[in-house]
Amino acid sequence: MRPRFVVPSLLMAALPLAAAHSQPAAEPAKVRWERQCQIRRDKFDRILPAAMRDNGVDMWITMMKENQFDPMYEDFGRGYVGSVGYYIFTDRGGDRIERVAIGASGALLEACGVYDQVRGFAPLKPFVAERNPKRIAINMSEEIGTADGLSKTSYDRLVKELGPEFASRLVSSEKVVSDFRSGYTVSQVVALGEAGEISRRIAERALSNEIITPGVTTLADVAWWMMDQLQQRSLGSSFDMPSVYITGPRGVEATSNDRIIQRGDLLMIDWGVGYLGTWTDVKRIAYVLKPGETSVPKGIQTAFDNALKVRDIIHRTIVPGPTAGAMVEQLKAEITKGGFRMQGTFNEVGSDDRVEVNIGCHSVGDRGHGSGPSIAWFNPRQMTFAIKPFNPFSIELFAWTPNPDWGGAKVRIPLEDDAMVTARGVEWLYPVIQRIGLIK
Repeated sequence: MRPRFVVPSLLMAALPLAAAHSQPAAEPAKVRWERQCQIRRDKFDRILPAAMRDNGVDMWITMMKENQFDPMYEDFGRGYVGSVGYYIFTDRGGDRIERVAIGASGALLEACGVYDQVRGFAPLKPFVAERNPKRIAINMSEEIGTADGLSKTSYDRLVKELGPEFASRLVSSEKVVSDFRSGYTVSQVVALGEAGEISRRIAERALSNEIITPGVTTLADVAWWMMDQLQQRSLGSSFDMPSVYITGPRGVEATSNDRIIQRGDLLMIDWGVGYLGTWTDVKRIAYVLKPGETSVPKGIQTAFDNALKVRDIIHRTIVPGPTAGAMVEQLKAEITKGGFRMQGTFNEVGSDDRVEVNIGCHSVGDRGHGSGPSIAWFNPRQMTFAIKPFNPFSIELFAWTPNPDWGGAKVRIPLEDDAMVTARGVEWLYPVIQRIGLIK
């Protein structure tokens, strides 16, 4: 042991925390671009080959028009697209995928150095014919929006440009997009962890006396303050306006409106932050103390404790390997074994004294509701996808517990924090909610 280094080490550890708490304006644009460029390089090198080969795709064409960008535009490095542009990825063997941008240009697109060619507009068919792919993925999908960027007129133009022979080889890029966007590199994990930390800190500040004065502050005041925090830091919002809402005996009473926050209110925030191309989905909870109260009422605290027990079950159960749909069934069995009842229709609460649970552990990261495997009833297609190591998930659950203080009506407690599924299971990306905040 070397005690003389303890104080400097503590000081060094405290500096980043102090800086993060003050949350200064966004770092320089060049720094963000350099980090996003590294993420793009890692994705093209480490994730793209398997995303194409595992799905039997030899070529992936993403077509865009000026002012009509595909959802993959940011992932591919942006650039200026004139009348039409193509980002084309071809499996020509070896340990990498060829990457060519045709009809897209720009200093940053080229400076990143991830493309083998960045060229002006050129006919597409000769390029494709030279490579002669057997299966060509294009961005059309019935259910996954990030894989559905090709408009009808663009599709017609692409088919005409390729000609009948190559047009007959077109397939949906749905699974390629899902695997590419949900397969995370370490550089992305770092970015998503930072986004999550920003998300939870702003939410926890929002649900405090720093922002809220009971009897004065409205739900909309809190939501707009949060939006200001995003604007000051040049951050995106996963779901537009944050949902700042009150839960009572009859469920959700008001959301992000002019309802004034009163003592005895149980407040929730549901929102997400966009940073370095990663997106979060996070919830936080606080209780507004009544005169004479010093802690959360027992009925509400019991409900929160029940939700934590369910989260523990989810945390120890999810592992890579099964499909997301199979994991849903496994979670239902484990939660039932833990003494809880799985809810039938979401938000339809029974009148008995049982604790009811609903889960929605959806894909996250590439958007607030992501493109990867989703352990959630509201993503049926994505439930068929296998869970892989380094897939990010929003660990989301809802628990309803009878509350004697509410005449037996059930307290609805939602928990949601973002995590990475690794070979070891669920690993949190930042400190998750462990207690209900108090507003004096």
